[in-house]
Amino acid sequence: MRTEPVTMFLCGDVMLGRGVDQILPHPGDPALEECYVRDARGYVELAERANGPIPRPVDFTWPWGDALGVLEDASPDVRILNLETSVTRDGEFAPGKGIHYRMHPDNLPCLAAVRPDVCSLANNHVMDFGPRGLEDTLDSLSTAGLRFAGAGRGAAAARAPVAVDLDGGGRVLVAAFGTTSTGIPPAWSAREDRPGIHLVSENAELGAPGVVERVRRQRGPRDVVVASVHWGTNWGYDVTEQTDLAHALVDGGVDVVHGHSSHHPRPIEVYRDRLVLYGCGDFVNDYEGIQGYERYRDDLRLMYLVSVDPGSGRLLSLRMVPLRSRRMRLEPASPQDAWWLQEVLDDASRDLGSRVVPEGGGLALRWT
Repeated sequence: MRTEPVTMFLCGDVMLGRGVDQILPHPGDPALEECYVRDARGYVELAERANGPIPRPVDFTWPWGDALGVLEDASPDVRILNLETSVTRDGEFAPGKGIHYRMHPDNLPCLAAVRPDVCSLANNHVMDFGPRGLEDTLDSLSTAGLRFAGAGRGAAAARAPVAVDLDGGGRVLVAAFGTTSTGIPPAWSAREDRPGIHLVSENAELGAPGVVERVRRQRGPRDVVVASVHWGTNWGYDVTEQTDLAHALVDGGVDVVHGHSSHHPRPIEVYRDRLVLYGCGDFVNDYEGIQGYERYRDDLRLMYLVSVDPGSGRLLSLRMVPLRSRRMRLEPASPQDAWWLQEVLDDASRDLGSRVVPEGGGLALRWT
């Protein structure tokens, strides 16, 4: 029976389409239907203007940069991310959306390079190229041996938690879902006879019961439960609209709430000894050089390294590694940037009873 802590790597949105797809070895069709940029290579040019030339093609490991070394050293038991990209050559641009993301299936070795155990697909971009694009995504990930949660060919598959076996016994159960506050169209919700994503209400009384009931049916005595949820708006630190749902999930048996959608890290809470990440921020994308929200420093990224007790699900520690996106590659954040992140997150989390402090060149969580 496993007694040592369960360690997990969590991060926010991983977007390997558009400009990132164009610098990888097998770029897909660069055509876009955006108001200002009609060719995905334009995002590469924006990044180069901001921080210098990007070689093309890059190695599949390029976008992850120094994050891969951190993961190698940390050696987490489980790695969970939000894949905010459709993986398809085909499909039609989803109507009514201003932004569409897709990556060429032959570039999937880039995703595989970080060795994810579960990719959450319940977000507002996985169906940017319609049901056909989603089915291509499911097929491509399955063929590559990459597991996913939060989307499927029908409602049952989209809602089903994914179990990751742990050495020494026990599992990590991952339930993934999204809410309409992120811009997910209600029509994307999976039905019994229609592919789609697991869409829930952000109202705690309506959204939590179905999730926790499915988890309860599958949970074993030493399993750790992660709810990976795409919720909230892109910018800002107010999480009051997500707090009730987070607490209801924990009250129902969830051990870690892995929140994402915001373009920057959001407050952190420890509720009933369980970790709630209200927004992990972006991790990999092509947003470099886009202007308008500089005060949030969305070029700064965080790796979340979580340790929990396998018997109780109680949080033991949270370590965060600050990185910076530059030339579409993750590199260590400067001490000044790490200090800025620590100050902002500490201030935003304080009312929730948490403190973010410097530790060992990175950041750590303290709570009461």
